[in-house]
Amino acid sequence: MGKIKKYVKQFFERADIFLLVVCTISAIYGVFMVNKAVIAMAAGDWLSNPTKYVLVQVFSILLGLVFFVLMTVIDSDLLADQWRILCIINVLLLVALVIFGADDGTGNKSWIRFAGIGIQPSEVIKIIYIVVAAKQMTYLKEHKDINSLFSIVQMAGHMVIVFGAIVVVSSDLGSASILLVIFLVMLFCLGVKLYWFALGGAAVAAVIPLLWTYFLKDYQKKRLLSPYDPSIDPDGWGISWQTTQSKLTLASGRLTGVDEEHTRTVFTGKHTDFIFSTTGETLGMIGCIVVIILLIVIIVHIAKIGLNCGRTFDMLLCMGVAGAMAAQMFINIGMCIGITPVIGITLPFFSYGGSSMVTMYAAVGLVSGVKYKPKPQHTALT
Repeated sequence: MGKIKKYVKQFFERADIFLLVVCTISAIYGVFMVNKAVIAMAAGDWLSNPTKYVLVQVFSILLGLVFFVLMTVIDSDLLADQWRILCIINVLLLVALVIFGADDGTGNKSWIRFAGIGIQPSEVIKIIYIVVAAKQMTYLKEHKDINSLFSIVQMAGHMVIVFGAIVVVSSDLGSASILLVIFLVMLFCLGVKLYWFALGGAAVAAVIPLLWTYFLKDYQKKRLLSPYDPSIDPDGWGISWQTTQSKLTLASGRLTGVDEEHTRTVFTGKHTDFIFSTTGETLGMIGCIVVIILLIVIIVHIAKIGLNCGRTFDMLLCMGVAGAMAAQMFINIGMCIGITPVIGITLPFFSYGGSSMVTMYAAVGLVSGVKYKPKPQHTALT
């Protein structure tokens, strides 16, 4: 019993409890919003048994807390040393998607479902990519010239393989786009020269016509263009229907929100991708501002830990997680207000979804683990 108390005390002394508290406040806030969304959807016959969704979200938070603790106390360096096993896990997840994947009517074959449980492999793949890429980039920085063609090709090749696999296997442009942002943020923080970003941008521009012509489906093209070309869906009842309903939902809440009797819009995704719109409807602009503040506090805190940790590998882990969360926040809120395409991106800690919740807790657990490491390793980066 004494040893358990010692380990618990040690955990609370060394782990990032502030990060844990802010993330959990956000998650509980999200449960409240999910509850509001599913009640409204059930009243409109869009789904049944709303209580199930709330219970799943609460259970996901509890499981996420377990993963936060595990990822905090497990040395991320030892985890990264098993990069071959991590890569094999990614491959197995993609193979499982090919065999057992389901699209749930979204057009993206991005879910594996069994016994009533759904798992989104891309969420796990994203976290594994951050760990393995941080390991790879750290090695190249410490043993090679990070700005050499050899190093750039290795790092870009790793990203392209994972990015391409996700797109080909699941057609999940949302998860693939987050992966790209993670890669770019980590490269920038690593100190890669800007001319490589310019060359990379030119290469992407050259490849886009091929991707557009041979890989993207018609509905994906329309979804990507609809926020910027009103002629694609002039009435807002086609490909941009969800965005139209989302904007109406946000506008109805005004400053402080409306009560359940005055809920104006019910549509698919109010509890998942469009939870921000539900917040605006229920708690108004004030509720939305609180969501944004909470997420910014989390992202800035993670970035601060990374910039002050004193080790390249730990810094890249933190900046990868911060980049992923910032990208998801921007794209998700952009989807809700109609400035970014609807590509199935969840709002971290707020949207309904067990895979997203657990992996987000695991990701911030990695960051907490950076702080948890012995103090002598934590000297400011120079």
